[in-house]
Amino acid sequence: MMFESINEPRFTDGGSTDETKMEEMLLELNTSFHSIVRKSGGNNAVRPLVLPSLETTPSEPRMNALYQTITQLQDPNLIATVHYYGFLPFSVNIAGYTTFEKDTKNDITQTFDNIYNTFVAKGIPVIIGEFGLLGFDKDTGVIEQGEKLKFFEYLTYYAKEKKLNTMLWDNGQHINRTTLKWSDSELYNILMSGLKERSSTLERDLIFLNKGSIIKDTKVNLNLNGNKLTDISANGKSLIKGTDYTLVGEELTLKANTITMLTASKKLGEEVVLTVKFNKGVSWKLKIIMSNTVKFTNAQGTTESFAIPTTFNGNQLATMEAVYPDGGNAGPQDWTSFKEFGYTFIPSYITKEIKLLPNFFKDVKDSKVTLKFHFWNGDVISYQITKNGTSIVGEAIQ
Repeated sequence: MMFESINEPRFTDGGSTDETKMEEMLLELNTSFHSIVRKSGGNNAVRPLVLPSLETTPSEPRMNALYQTITQLQDPNLIATVHYYGFLPFSVNIAGYTTFEKDTKNDITQTFDNIYNTFVAKGIPVIIGEFGLLGFDKDTGVIEQGEKLKFFEYLTYYAKEKKLNTMLWDNGQHINRTTLKWSDSELYNILMSGLKERSSTLERDLIFLNKGSIIKDTKVNLNLNGNKLTDISANGKSLIKGTDYTLVGEELTLKANTITMLTASKKLGEEVVLTVKFNKGVSWKLKIIMSNTVKFTNAQGTTESFAIPTTFNGNQLATMEAVYPDGGNAGPQDWTSFKEFGYTFIPSYITKEIKLLPNFFKDVKDSKVTLKFHFWNGDVISYQITKNGTSIVGEAIQ
């Protein structure tokens, strides 16, 4: 058992947010905590104690201040802690960051390198006391499943490389506190695998086929991460290399005839799941889905309750843009035309609608606004809304 002084400390001094003053208050709190616990007797004289940076943020200035505190206390049983929720645009799905791309990966690498260099390389152990994705607080569907898994695969791998201990933050979305069962077995498996080895991933986990169109060979790049492909199966039956698929380096090609056979009986939205296995790590699920063009319907509502009736036709929504007629960005966080998934809009595949949430309209002026919906099959479909006070009128753009 160990004690932590405080969680995500934030301070104000008469309303001031001066960084230097806040660091002084955290220094006083951490050193007082250390003194009180160490003098309280028993195992507390040597018990590991965990000290956070200001707001438990892994920024270099705040970690440097925490390093100075720990060295000042001259106690070998102190542990530093910071929290990590990834590159913000990816973590909440905003500004078009729908995939686990280089900026998101580099943020993990640079942040963990800085943590290692500041503490671990100097003999101070570190606990990432919380890690996850901020979008989870809205809905676990904010970040697409395959992109989510790639994020956690790399994070757990690189944390291990840098000798950082990790603790997943979960407020009930992933594990049932009563039954202790995980709602997302894929996430659990990739986290646990990451404790001992790397898993291979694919550049995507969704392949959309336009129903009625000619099916062609489909290429998907692998991220082998040092592993080898051992098997691809569908419905429990292994595909034949050379006949059903080919692999050149890390480029996987699924043959048109095989895809046609597997999807022959599928209706819109129905999927074929390919299980891609490797010699190490967890398997990857690659879903082939029948889809067609999304259809929108005109609608009316208010700023508190507005939804676009949507025939998804098997498609899935990736993100949404919002712009005024003059080209300016509409809605909150207007530094980008792409809005935050789950905060300003959210799809409901069950009720067949895309909801525009009150948070979106709070920062939309009375005007026409063109919405551009980006779907995972690559389609971008526009819809126009007109805001007049609290009244919203939506019109499908043909």
